Amino acid sequence: MIFSRGGFRQTLFAAIALLASVASAPAGSAGPASVEPIEISARPITEFQIGRADKQFGPLEFVGGLEMTSPSRDFGALSAFRFRKAGGDFVGVADTGFWFFGTVVRDADRRPSGVRNFHMQQMVDGSGQAIEKKWEVDAEGLAVKDGIATVGFERNHRVAQFKIDPNDMKAPLKQLDFLVPARELRQNRGFETVTHANANGQHEGGLVVVSEKSLDKAGNIYAAIIEGPHKGVFTVKRNGDFDITDGAFLPDGDLLLLERSFSMASGVKMRLRRIHGESVEKGAVADGPVLLEADMGYQIDNMEGLDVWTRDDGALMVSLISDDNHSILQRNLYLEFILHKD
Repeated sequence: MIFSRGGFRQTLFAAIALLASVASAPAGSAGPASVEPIEISARPITEFQIGRADKQFGPLEFVGGLEMTSPSRDFGALSAFRFRKAGGDFVGVADTGFWFFGTVVRDADRRPSGVRNFHMQQMVDGSGQAIEKKWEVDAEGLAVKDGIATVGFERNHRVAQFKIDPNDMKAPLKQLDFLVPARELRQNRGFETVTHANANGQHEGGLVVVSEKSLDKAGNIYAAIIEGPHKGVFTVKRNGDFDITDGAFLPDGDLLLLERSFSMASGVKMRLRRIHGESVEKGAVADGPVLLEADMGYQIDNMEGLDVWTRDDGALMVSLISDDNHSILQRNLYLEFILHKD
């Protein structure tokens, strides 16, 4: 569905789709998980604000995007992704319990023009059997480093690590202590952000996790530094009615968070917030300014995944994806921006 600016119809459709956000079950029956090549059709998005050619939105410059569709019933529900090769090869997780892999294709001006080599594989248990129960594999957050994927799961809350093999993803190598008391994690509001801190910063590349909307008594969002020399629980100040859906550290040590809001009156919104790096520490309440906010007058949907990377010309890039909840009323989007220093 392509949204028209300010229309009541798209707001109603988005409301229905998000209220019915139970993704369809994976195809097939329990058994060994096979790698499934997926045919992707991608329509380029050239305007971020619908009907306007503006490229600059605060410190963010819109580069381009894709609206992705596929005849495969397994395609969709894309919750998190990270580039394995800057701006090209990527790995991701769907909240229906699938891994996905592929490559962003670009035109002569470096704008995204398509996706190739896309394939998916169901997550498996220790015996190599596909896991069919969604609540066991509700994958929401992802970090990648040195060939290891660290995944945050909600409902059955855990943070687990896997060896990355695009042709044969196996059961987790181990689970990590996420430090936040499990009783404080809400069933469907667990760890949406899993990211590595800067290697040369105070946390020495350690993992940081942030929940979607598990709140402490002060109404702040539970998070934790779970690796490195300064491990401990902290919180992120909740700003308005936005929930956190992903995040990644910037080269200067700040934490860029992707946030989402939904209401029957206004539909879906997305926001990017830059959290001061020095406030990401044990016992602190982390906070920072909003860089970008967009409603349904822009090319957005249920924005869930984010990655930060550096282009070959030195530009600092921010890439976003959306989760369509396997609904015909929502879209799978890929959006790309340059984050300028000023």
